[in-house]
Amino acid sequence: MTAAELLSLAAFEEGHHVQAFPSFGSERTGAPVVSYCRISEGEIRTREPVLAPDALIIQDSTLLFSADVFAGLKPDGYVVINSSKTIEELGLSDLLEGRDPARIVTVPATDIAREHIGRPLPNVVLLGALAALTGRFKVDSIAHALRRKFPEKLAAANTTAARAAYALVMKEPIDA
Repeated sequence: MTAAELLSLAAFEEGHHVQAFPSFGSERTGAPVVSYCRISEGEIRTREPVLAPDALIIQDSTLLFSADVFAGLKPDGYVVINSSKTIEELGLSDLLEGRDPARIVTVPATDIAREHIGRPLPNVVLLGALAALTGRFKVDSIAHALRRKFPEKLAAANTTAARAAYALVMKEPIDA
């Protein structure tokens, strides 16, 4: 939920119309949660769940085979998966066959979060990876959204983590 909200704040910062909302299946602690974020050049009037997403962020790779997480993903869609394993090691090659491999990435987001934030909170790290993968929003906009939502020290640590993921996906050296 936080990632969708931060993404919407970042996109709004860049002048887009946005909408972010969660969808709860089972009302119990620890149950998987789906969050949606719409970003548009024009006004958004619909309030329905996103059935054909342009991009997916999968924060928990253990859900990959327990639910059809790729259902509805557009053929040219982007996928960011929180994992230190490759697509092949995750056993997703057949499932993602026919998709452009340049639009699919795994990122050890939990490890990056532990390193920079000190806690296993991968959401902002995954947004940094999504920014690099899609080029549709700037990592600086994520940093600005973080400064609006969190205290300075926490925002700075999360910004560093998002930039690390961005650099990893872009295959650039990290400027600390």
